[in-house]
Amino acid sequence: MYDPTVARLTYRALLGRRRAAILFVLPVLLVVIAVAVRAFAGTDDQVASDVLGGFALATMVPLIGVIAGTGAIGPEIDDGSIVYLLAKPVKRPTIIVTKLTVAIAVTMVFSALPTLVAGLILNGNGQQIAVAYTIAALVASIAYSALFLLLGTVSRHAVVFGLVYALVWEALFGSLVPGARTLSVQQWSLAVAEKVGAEGAIVSDVGLPLATVLLAGITVAATWYAGQKLRALKLAGEE
Repeated sequence: MYDPTVARLTYRALLGRRRAAILFVLPVLLVVIAVAVRAFAGTDDQVASDVLGGFALATMVPLIGVIAGTGAIGPEIDDGSIVYLLAKPVKRPTIIVTKLTVAIAVTMVFSALPTLVAGLILNGNGQQIAVAYTIAALVASIAYSALFLLLGTVSRHAVVFGLVYALVWEALFGSLVPGARTLSVQQWSLAVAEKVGAEGAIVSDVGLPLATVLLAGITVAATWYAGQKLRALKLAGEE
């Protein structure tokens, strides 16, 4: 279920000069914010949690997920070059799983690693906050990648819809509106962070058992449906 050639082409597409530059902006911004906050506020566990939860997990991770998830397949579908890949003797579910694996890897590297660095700068991992949010970012990367990869297979406007979801639903409603929090990848991953961090350091509105089921469910469902949509794409001459 993994094809090295498809993976290499996908990495090349995602890490091209322009897209890689975009991927670097948010992690660099997070580290700059962490340095500035540490310089002005000193070591404060609550401030560290606010920065990592409010910017890293609520904004940076979903936005990087949008770039990596939609970019792994959306442009190929939009410009028609996907037909060359589909013409190869590679099963379509294998294409989806390979592209998802690449999207997850890219999202993890560009979100979890800077989250850890920022957390260490902010409070030196006091109350396990840096590690907790890093693990939350890793978990969220999987779900976001699957969700946005699916979006890339079903819409030509995947980036726009993905940005609306990331900025409006996750960053705004997922953080502020109580009812929407239970349907937020951010809150599901926060449940994991809550378990890892010291007691009371991080709080999620969703219990860990439910969060685990929802994270796994959305990942599996989105991957399966993306595979079905790719199966439905027909090459010229196919019956």
